[in-house]
Amino acid sequence: MTMSNDDIIMPKRPRTERPAQGPFRERAPRRGPVIDQDGNEIRDAGPRTQFEQFRFDFGQAGANPFTNLTREQRLARLDALAKLLDVAFILPGTNIRYGIDGLIGLIPIVGDLITTAISLWLVREARSLGAPWHITARMLANVAVDGVVGMVPLAGDAFDVMFRANVRNVRMLKRWMDRQPRA
Repeated sequence: MTMSNDDIIMPKRPRTERPAQGPFRERAPRRGPVIDQDGNEIRDAGPRTQFEQFRFDFGQAGANPFTNLTREQRLARLDALAKLLDVAFILPGTNIRYGIDGLIGLIPIVGDLITTAISLWLVREARSLGAPWHITARMLANVAVDGVVGMVPLAGDAFDVMFRANVRNVRMLKRWMDRQPRA
């Protein structure tokens, strides 16, 4: 005679009391006063009033330096990031340029995911600058080729150094922006 899973009877566990949840649960007893570095007692002001002094207002230009940038400034920022990623350094004794994309890409899988995410942010910024779908599609294709081939050990790292997807994408965006009428 064979037994199936339906024939096995599991013993019931005794029901344990769970602590009360929500606004009626018991609070842990206090351990004593909190003393600051000068020896003064800090009163418990509650979590709401304790942190009210720390506010971040990103709506003002002084708090967030990226809110009021012009198109030219945003494009210059993208260009600088693309150059940092693809052509920031020169291999000593040669004329081969590489960037942090090639360096971070040496970390297996994780490095390529990080650099692909940064490249996708460049494409997102291009889209927010008004790049049409066909430009962003070509930019995404460059990022996809760079990301997929870059995952291949050693050969992918050499490809990352030579392909320079971010510089290509920014150059493509600049050409498109130069053809647009000035507003």
